[in-house]
Amino acid sequence: MSHLQFSRRDALNALAASAALPLVSTSGLAWAKPASEAEANALLESIGNNLLATNPEYATALGLDVGARAKMRYQMEDRSPAGRRRLAATLKADLARAEALDTPALSFPVRTSVEVVKSAYTTALEGFALPYGDVAVGGWRNTPYVVIQNVGAYIDTPQFLDTDHPIENRDDAEAYLSRLAEYPAQLDGELVRMKEARAKGLVPPNFLIDKALTQLDISLKGTQQGGTIVDSLVKRTKDKNIAGDWDVRARKIAVEQVAPALQRQIDELKAERAVATDVAGMWSRPHGDEYYRWALKASTTTNMSPDEVHKMGLEQLAELHGRMDPILKSLGYTQGTIGERMQALAKDPRYKFSEGDKGREEIKAYIAERIDKIRAVLPRGFNTLVPGHLEVRRMSPEQEPGAPGAYGGAGSIDGKIPGKFWINLRSTDLHSKYSLPDLAAHEAIPGHVWQGEYANKLPLIRTLLAFNAYSEGWALYAEQLVDELGVYDDFPVGRLGYLQSIAFRCCRLVVDSGLHAKRWTRQQGVDFFVQRNGSNPLEVASEVDRYCSWPGQACGYKVGHSTINRLRDKAKAELGAKYDLRAYDDAVVLGGNVPMDVLAKNVDDYIARTKSKA
Repeated sequence: MSHLQFSRRDALNALAASAALPLVSTSGLAWAKPASEAEANALLESIGNNLLATNPEYATALGLDVGARAKMRYQMEDRSPAGRRRLAATLKADLARAEALDTPALSFPVRTSVEVVKSAYTTALEGFALPYGDVAVGGWRNTPYVVIQNVGAYIDTPQFLDTDHPIENRDDAEAYLSRLAEYPAQLDGELVRMKEARAKGLVPPNFLIDKALTQLDISLKGTQQGGTIVDSLVKRTKDKNIAGDWDVRARKIAVEQVAPALQRQIDELKAERAVATDVAGMWSRPHGDEYYRWALKASTTTNMSPDEVHKMGLEQLAELHGRMDPILKSLGYTQGTIGERMQALAKDPRYKFSEGDKGREEIKAYIAERIDKIRAVLPRGFNTLVPGHLEVRRMSPEQEPGAPGAYGGAGSIDGKIPGKFWINLRSTDLHSKYSLPDLAAHEAIPGHVWQGEYANKLPLIRTLLAFNAYSEGWALYAEQLVDELGVYDDFPVGRLGYLQSIAFRCCRLVVDSGLHAKRWTRQQGVDFFVQRNGSNPLEVASEVDRYCSWPGQACGYKVGHSTINRLRDKAKAELGAKYDLRAYDDAVVLGGNVPMDVLAKNVDDYIARTKSKA
């Protein structure tokens, strides 16, 4: 059976069949040489089952916490040191099971899935060997700091409960309360790890701690009054006419348990602030150079060195600025560097939104209009289309100060929970009419939300595992596709916004490696963006802070994007008249979220299959 034909129903049936297996046991299982594709797929589903068990929130977000998994709707991820050790043990055992497979006899798609597991788990275990923060298992966000301005349960859990935990009946409401009761344990589990890190000399930069303290204070003050974590439950049970003392019970947990746990994290961050410095880069932290090399590998799924990343960024930035120059001249901006002219463009009132709530509503309406234009051209870019189930949401007030301009991702497998395009609206000056269309393409359609819906059609383990270079490389390629499909043909300033966005990702290569390997200061990073690319100072201050807390992550974007384009050029050259954009795009997106070396194999397979056709 083809891997791509292994349906969600098949995946869930295999998952149910494997549910009785011990978490990491291989006892009595003859996996070394599978006799059939079905057995290999069953092993992959068992591995997916084990990984899903470590993160019940993800089971809910995907709509998998039903039937035999209904209990997961009552549970939360264990963020304590013991929880991290259990996750690492699961990865180690399941990696051994995957490595024992005799793959040459398997079909190409199933071999690909095995390679994806081995790549993700090997890289993650290398990260667990370093004494730092959170390790993404086939995901995009690795961080040396357990709690900081854009990392921690204080951000993730309230947002998850409010937007992803469903409340349709009394059982759902009770599950919400159960999860709310586990929230303080998540906070205290993180607290132990924060203290352990401080004892080892790993303390975040003081400017990140200041942001985190501001946000935690907002969260604490809101929680002391009940806050979103109470209001969300009360409002939704009322809307569904679910009778019960939900307000009283949730408020008791929030005020008596959650608020004190938040205060304990605040106290720890204040202790860290007392010994913190303003040095931004990992080079100054214990094992920092080793950590950054690993973080780059995890982010790019390559072995590129910091120097190679830095050079790539500078070279591609120059090429993109060469493309921006004639557009700027056509708009009347003829004097100064590209950065200076883009800064002048940013002040042009024609491309600004109103201030305050009026402007926020303008932004939401503008996003909807631009997404409609993008949807209209996508049949010319893909043979296989997905719905692009989307909801545009504003970030929470406690998140906005330390968050980027936007982010997005797909919803649940069954479509009941829509994909989200989270937009930061703390100030309408964060966004312009020439930059928002490109941002929508990246975060929503045909970017993250769109690509995630394809991934949701794959077997479980492939839905769970994502690779930063692919995810973000695809999102940049999505921006490129929108331009190539003509959306900016009558809107040249929109094309300029797209090119500035790609150039922005080239700047990321330079700044991230500059901060963590070349001993740049935070201000040097901000100045490079503003002066060389004309980027918005309000946006890049948070961007640079993000690179400080997520080393290496920002480098995956352009590395992935360049790889997808290099492989497309290869397909064009080898296929000639047989090359078709829609078929190539299908090959990249239907092949799933993969490391860059596996993506190359997927494209080679597409080329071979196309050549073989009469």
